[in-house]
Amino acid sequence: MKIIHEATVMADDADARSPAAIAWPDAARRAAFERWAGAVAPRHGLDLGTLAPASADASFRRYLRVAGEQASCIVMDAPPPLEDVRPFVEVAALAAAAGLHVPRVLEADLAQGFLLLSDLGTESYLDALQRATPAEADRLMRDAIAALVRWQTGVPAAALPPMDATVLQGEIDLFADWCVARRFGIRWSDGQRALWQHASGLLVAHAAAQPQVAVHADWMPRNLMHSDPNPGILDFQDAMRGPLAHDIASLLRDAFVSWDEEREIDWAVRWWDAARRAGLPVTADFGAQWQAIEWTGLLRHLRVMGIFSRLEQRDGKPGYARDLPRFFGYATKVALRYRPLAALLPLLEPMSGAALQAGFTF
Repeated sequence: MKIIHEATVMADDADARSPAAIAWPDAARRAAFERWAGAVAPRHGLDLGTLAPASADASFRRYLRVAGEQASCIVMDAPPPLEDVRPFVEVAALAAAAGLHVPRVLEADLAQGFLLLSDLGTESYLDALQRATPAEADRLMRDAIAALVRWQTGVPAAALPPMDATVLQGEIDLFADWCVARRFGIRWSDGQRALWQHASGLLVAHAAAQPQVAVHADWMPRNLMHSDPNPGILDFQDAMRGPLAHDIASLLRDAFVSWDEEREIDWAVRWWDAARRAGLPVTADFGAQWQAIEWTGLLRHLRVMGIFSRLEQRDGKPGYARDLPRFFGYATKVALRYRPLAALLPLLEPMSGAALQAGFTF
């Protein structure tokens, strides 16, 4: 058992980790940051001369690392009105109260979009998994599963916005709008559009009918940090109240790393058993739960293909689209396995053929 497809090295993130000087979109944003940083630095013993890029983000947020007297800290730069830091602050408090390892918000300027956060380290799960032995990977994933069950049982779903059928349909339609039409230039006929509406409607209805829990929305190796306690959890500002199977599907079938199905099922069983013992409303039959994971994963993968294509086509971030072949692999496998979803196959084939030519094996 092994990782079968390693993550693409993303040029966007590689640039973000370079030691180049901090760039600002305009003088006003830089001046606002310097005023804020100058006020908070003495309170935390920060050396602003060490400020350097920490990581990039698919949104307009970015993260900077700065050395302190006791430990380094992270600055979140989230320029309004493009970003709103309030959901991050609110969900961080909910997750911390549930006993999860998330960044502490040390300082917050909600109006200007600046946060000072505790630093969870420099090694993501994605980095750790790529160099891990099978035994080490298993330990990391078990830690991630245990934390997910704590998230699902401890973070109050009622405090989060709903990931309902309207939201889910809008998200999956990103695939049709940005991946199919804009990236591949394919114009569906009325018949093909009807097939899409039927299949996407099945996926949305299935997800909306599941038991609702707190959903991180991106519980994947890039957003988990190899830390003590393990894992550290990042990028939770988009958390919602949604389908029980969503986050485990995100973990098992990731955007940047793939596993053989034997390992996927082993970890899914471990999550299902832990969730059942914790009182989460999983199905009594694991086979039905596995189908829910696969269907919910497919819905998510179609959405992410739309987002990655939008990042490439609209936002000038081509690195994400390099992993589209992986998603066509996931989508084709699930559509082949379940007869009600077979209508997706003729829609995927013109694009998945290009993925095959790129060397990705379904």
